Amino acid sequence: MASPQLHPTLDSGIKQQSDSGTGGTLRCKCSSQPVEVTLESNVAFNHACGCSKCWKPKGAIFSIVGVVPREKLRVAANGSKLSVVDSTAAIQRYACKSCGVHMFGRIEADHAFKGLDFVHTELGTKQDWQKPQFAAFVSSIIEQGFDPQKMGGVRSRFQELGLPSYDCLSPDLMDMIAAHVAKKQGVQSKL
Repeated sequence: MASPQLHPTLDSGIKQQSDSGTGGTLRCKCSSQPVEVTLESNVAFNHACGCSKCWKPKGAIFSIVGVVPREKLRVAANGSKLSVVDSTAAIQRYACKSCGVHMFGRIEADHAFKGLDFVHTELGTKQDWQKPQFAAFVSSIIEQGFDPQKMGGVRSRFQELGLPSYDCLSPDLMDMIAAHVAKKQGVQSKL
């Protein structure tokens, strides 16, 4: 049985990346006047995401998304082409109105990840971003029409790639969310 096509940057195996990048430029897919976003740091928590909200390249069932501190992201060119995809979503995803590519996602509400912007490193002009660390919201691809009978193949492929797969976020990120909720509720650590 052939391996499922997850994402172009994963399908032929994760390429060795330096993980020591210091930033770079992301460009939308427009052939003229592309939106450009400059990142002044490498991404963290880079991962494959199966949620229905993230932008995915044509044919991919997962996106590749990481985060950078909000102050490290700057719209460098053609920002007038950006529009929020869904203003009711927790992550305000700014997409190019011409090509539809999501350039970054920003959380404005009180949330554990406020201050972090979500980006797709595959839009970068160089390849020294943090390599993917895990796969999140894996079972969510079923909600988008993926055959549940083929999920074993998806999870096996992630295992072959060395990416732990979760049906939520990674444990570290889930801990950040739980700590944020506990702090808001005034819960003190008892240990």
